Amino acid sequence: MVRRIKGIITKVGVSAVVFGLPLLTRAAETLDANYLLGGGRIEKSSGLGTKDIRDTIGSIINVFMGLLGTVAVVIILIGGFQWMTAGGNEEKVEKAKKMIGAGVIGLAVILAAYSITKFVIGSLVNAT
Repeated sequence: MVRRIKGIITKVGVSAVVFGLPLLTRAAETLDANYLLGGGRIEKSSGLGTKDIRDTIGSIINVFMGLLGTVAVVIILIGGFQWMTAGGNEEKVEKAKKMIGAGVIGLAVILAAYSITKFVIGSLVNAT
C-alpha cells in the first residue's frame, strides 16, 4: 500500500515537473517590469478600455441622449398615428396634437441638452 502511494506521488511529481517546467520558463519570459507596470497585455486581458475617463463619460452621455431622442421621435410618431386614426373625433385629434407638441418640445430640449453637453465635454477634453 505504501509502495503504491509512493508510486502515485512520484508520478504526480514527475508529471508536475514535466508539464510545469515549460510554464515556468514561459512565465519568466513574460514577467518583466514593463509587463508588471501595465505596459504589456494587462489592459487587453482585463477587458478594460484605455480611453480617457472624460471620453468615456462623453460617450455614455451621447448614447443616453441618442436614446432620449429616439423616445421623443417615437412619441411624435405615436401622436401622428393617433391623429391619422382619430376618424374625425375632435377629442382624439386634440390629444394627438398635444402628444405631437410634447414630442417636439421634448426633442428640442434633448437637442439643446446634447449641444450643451457636447460643448462642455469638448471644453473639458481640450482644456487639459
